[in-house]
Amino acid sequence: MYVITGGAGFIGSALLWRLNEAGLEEIVVVDNLASSVKWRNLVKRNYVDYMHRDRFYELVRRNSLPWKVTAIVHLGACSSTTEQNADFLMENNFHYSRDLCRYALDTGARFIAASSAATYGGGSSGFSDDPAMLAFLRPLNMYGYSKHLFDLWLLRENLLTSAASLKFFNVYGPNEYHKGSMRSVVAKAHSQIREDGCLRLFKSGVPFMEDGGQKRDFVYVKDCVALIAWLLEQWEVNGIMNVGTGKARTFNDLGKAVFEAMGRECHIEYVDMPEPLRGKYQNFTEAEMDWLEEAACPLRFTDLEEGVRDYVQGYLEKTDNYL
Repeated sequence: MYVITGGAGFIGSALLWRLNEAGLEEIVVVDNLASSVKWRNLVKRNYVDYMHRDRFYELVRRNSLPWKVTAIVHLGACSSTTEQNADFLMENNFHYSRDLCRYALDTGARFIAASSAATYGGGSSGFSDDPAMLAFLRPLNMYGYSKHLFDLWLLRENLLTSAASLKFFNVYGPNEYHKGSMRSVVAKAHSQIREDGCLRLFKSGVPFMEDGGQKRDFVYVKDCVALIAWLLEQWEVNGIMNVGTGKARTFNDLGKAVFEAMGRECHIEYVDMPEPLRGKYQNFTEAEMDWLEEAACPLRFTDLEEGVRDYVQGYLEKTDNYL
C-alpha cells in the first residue's frame, strides 16, 4: 500500500494522478479536507481509502495502521510562506515529518518527503543540495525554517542514505486551485489577464535589476510527480535533492508565456512589493541538478513556455481543469 500525505493537495493529488496513470490504485490518501475545496482534486482519481491526518498520525504513533505500507510520500504540510504561527509550523512541518520518517524506516517502507527551495533563504549560500551546505543556509521565513529543520535532522541522524527529501522550487500546474494566495504566478497571471487584460508584477527594488526581472526556477508539477514516481522504484536513490529545471527564468518571461498561451497581446504593469514580503523575498532561485546525472535518472524537465502552454490551454482554459 502506498500512502500519500497531503494527497488531496496540489502535488499530492498530481502524484495520485500519475500513479493512477501507471495503473496503481492501492493508495491511501491522508489529508485534512475540512471545509476546503481540495476534495475536488480527488473526484477523478482512484484510491483505496481516505484518512484524516490526525487519525493517521495517531495510528502511526501507536504502530496500528491497518495495512502493510510499502511507501509513504509525505507531502502534507502547511506550505504558506506567510504563516505566522511558528509553533504550528514546528509541530506540523517538522515533528510530524520526523515521526513519519522514523515509522517508515522502522517498518521497512520507502520514505519520500517534500522539502522546499525556501530553505535556501536569500540564496547567498547558493542552491546546492550538498548536505555539507546545510549549516550555512538561512531561511527567510518560518515555513522555510521548518523544512530546513527536517533536513538537518536527517543529516544528524545519519538517514540521508535511507530517505529522500525533495527541495521543490517554484511548482506550477493543475490542481493548485484551492491554494488561494499561494497559487503559482502562472495561475494568478491567467486570472488577472482574463479579468483585466493585464498582468501586475512586483517592481524589483534592486539596483541594476529591471522590474519583473526577478528570477525563479519554475518547474511543472507533472515533471515533479514523474520524478517522485521514479524514486518510488529507485529505493537506493536517497538524500536531499533539488527538484527544479536548473534554469532560472524571469517573471517577465513567465508573464509573456502566459499571454502567448492565451493568444493575447502582452501587457505588464509593475507594482510595489507588499510590506510583509520586503526583506523576505527571493529575487533569484536556480536548482543545482547534478544529482540527476549521478543517479542516472532518465527524466528531463519541461521548459517554461511548453509547461505554461500545457497548463493554460489544457487546464486553465477548460471547464474541467483538474487532473
